[in-house]
Amino acid sequence: MSDRQVLIMEAAVRVIARSGVRGLRVEQLATEAGVSTALIYYHFGDRAGLVRRTLEFISDRAGAYTDEIATASGGPREELEQMLLLELQDTPRVRENSTAWGELRASAIFETDLRETLAQSTRSWVSDVAEAIRAAQSAGSAAAGADPEAAAERLTALVEGISERWLSGSLTLERARELLGGALTVELGER
Repeated sequence: MSDRQVLIMEAAVRVIARSGVRGLRVEQLATEAGVSTALIYYHFGDRAGLVRRTLEFISDRAGAYTDEIATASGGPREELEQMLLLELQDTPRVRENSTAWGELRASAIFETDLRETLAQSTRSWVSDVAEAIRAAQSAGSAAAGADPEAAAERLTALVEGISERWLSGSLTLERARELLGGALTVELGER
């Protein structure tokens, strides 16, 4: 992706986080990114293409900030815990990503063309978490009897829900992380 495309994608995440998908206007995005509307259409085709690419960009960006730190931790269980807990960080990038992801998920209820891209991103995330659970099971740091796919589905859904509550002020960040830590213990067993 070119530097200009990254600039546009970052601006699109900000606009969606602030105004939602329905509030995303190409003209507003052009102003936010400091580019022409023609350049946006050139790179992304139409509004639907722009929204789909923004969803992919959010997924890639989330993967980057979780992979970066998760691989620096201890064993497989710690890597899994970090992969999920890093979705609950009080940084502008994580707040923006999580808010935009929630907006895109809510919009997919009404905009069916978003559903497949969203489902694909979700499947990829669940697969990554299931793989991490299997690694923790193989290392003996997670209960061997748990179904990794089902546990990954539950944990990723929980992260999304807890994240929305934290971002909306219904939970403190500390409480959100505590709840997720408890769920990890339930899913993986005691250390």
